[in-house]
Amino acid sequence: MRLAICFTLISLLSGCTGLPEQVTPVKPFNIARYEGKWFEIARLDHSFERGLSHVTAEYSLKPDGSVDVINSGIPAKTSERRQANGVAKFVRDTNEGFLKVSFFGPFYGSYVIFELDQEKYEYAFITGYNKDYLWLLARTPTVSSELKNQFVQTALKLGFNIDGLIWVDQSVN
Repeated sequence: MRLAICFTLISLLSGCTGLPEQVTPVKPFNIARYEGKWFEIARLDHSFERGLSHVTAEYSLKPDGSVDVINSGIPAKTSERRQANGVAKFVRDTNEGFLKVSFFGPFYGSYVIFELDQEKYEYAFITGYNKDYLWLLARTPTVSSELKNQFVQTALKLGFNIDGLIWVDQSVN
């Protein structure tokens, strides 16, 4: 019985670090160029970011090869910035935009960069282990309508349901 419970738990945990169907992580990928501050432009709704505006993510490489992650945003009810600290690790190769991130101890979820501005690293399309998770990140708080359209069209082509897509408020307070 214990073995069955352990196997089930391991299966559930490893399932959170997989890849969604039809999604391929970007290659090449350079974490040194990805480091720094990113603004969340769009996302699918999920409980851990519900109601947040002015969302940012900051990434910095640690000496051991893992990545410090600081996500922050402003809840609608308080207007005080809230922050979550995590760590990300490469799943397969440091040359591939496929990481796993944890904000809760030993529990990891996929962080899959499936489209990236390879020239300037100014925007990225990201998903999790399934298509319930989707983000558009950019180095600036606003992006062109062309990039927004490219994001939507790419997401639709890959089978994401974007009916609940949230365009994040990044206006100056």
